[in-house]
Amino acid sequence: MTSQSDLLPLLSAQRSGMSLARPFYTDPALFEADLDRIWHREWIFAASIAELAKPGAYVTLQLGKYPVVIVRGADGEIRAFHNVCRHRGQRLCPKASGNTVKLVCPYHQWTYETDGRLLWARDMGPEFDASKHGLKPVHCTQAAGMVFVCLAETAPDFAEVKAAADRYAAPHRMADLKVAHQSRIIENGNWKLVLENNRECYHCAGSHPSLCRTFDDNPDLVGADDSLSSPAGAAHVNRCEEAGLPSRYVIGGDEQWRLVRIPFVGDAVSYTMDGKAAAPLIPGMPFANAGTLLFFHYPNTWNHFLSDHVLNFRVLPISATETEVTTTWLVHKDAVEGRDYDLTRLTEVWEATNDEDRRVVEENQMGINSPAYEPGPYSVKQESGVIQFVDWYVRSMIRSLAPKGQAMAAE
Repeated sequence: MTSQSDLLPLLSAQRSGMSLARPFYTDPALFEADLDRIWHREWIFAASIAELAKPGAYVTLQLGKYPVVIVRGADGEIRAFHNVCRHRGQRLCPKASGNTVKLVCPYHQWTYETDGRLLWARDMGPEFDASKHGLKPVHCTQAAGMVFVCLAETAPDFAEVKAAADRYAAPHRMADLKVAHQSRIIENGNWKLVLENNRECYHCAGSHPSLCRTFDDNPDLVGADDSLSSPAGAAHVNRCEEAGLPSRYVIGGDEQWRLVRIPFVGDAVSYTMDGKAAAPLIPGMPFANAGTLLFFHYPNTWNHFLSDHVLNFRVLPISATETEVTTTWLVHKDAVEGRDYDLTRLTEVWEATNDEDRRVVEENQMGINSPAYEPGPYSVKQESGVIQFVDWYVRSMIRSLAPKGQAMAAE
């Protein structure tokens, strides 16, 4: 693919239930189209609010072409800005995270308040108006204890997903959790392969021995369909709902996001090698064996909310064949490492699973790189979640290519 005119025919030729054509996973020009038409327009999960616990705490990310900084202000508000000094464009915050009283450019020390106002710029002359040189804001909101940002001039409506995610996550008391551990890995594969791999457990039995000790790979539980289609899933949902835990399957935003609570295997209560709790029960949870609340939001996050801890996953594209995956483990703020939880025990299942998924994705990418690759059929039973994701991606890309009036009419 070399131009936008090549993209629409390629998208229109895509058949539902089949994997994408090779350029979608390999072509640098198509990767740029993904950035411009999805990553620079949609709401993107950026950080857990626990990473921004105190005023002055900040997190940075590279969102396609744009460096972004998210900071908790002195007034307690969390805001996002383009991580670019208004003087000569230096990145203000080069580190992935940190704490600061003010945002100070390391190049010439232009100094900004954490609400984005320019406070000080040396020797700029009497005509210089600092009020016209504040940091450029980025849309920022929160849902389920997670911070989302959007680079678009006008952000898509987020009210529906926020209301649902906040209600489902409320029993997990996200404001009372802290970061126990965070890992970042680079997977040498296209971002869509990372999402596709996550959206099915067809591969789990052959790839994830640690995860399958507790995570049920029954496709009726982990696909795109309502877990009530499984007797075990229905019984679990009904039990949790009766105890005040929102659990029934809900999907919205043109199938961009979904929430559902599913049970673990047998008597397991957490992602551990023995299935027992990894950390103290989060206060307010009615029982330990609440399974996991799954929250997906395309294009870049899946999450597990357990009775004893929460896992946030963030996917960020680097290139056509490179993707960063960040995993954050959250426990109750009063839990003490070494006394209330063991860090290795808390993280070992998903540390292993992430590395196993990395190898799967990289081998998948290596095969697709071959000119011999051609799209193959998905299993409707085992890969319904992948079909749903790929269909969403194709619809989103086609919609972005339509003239504005036609796009609105199609919606």
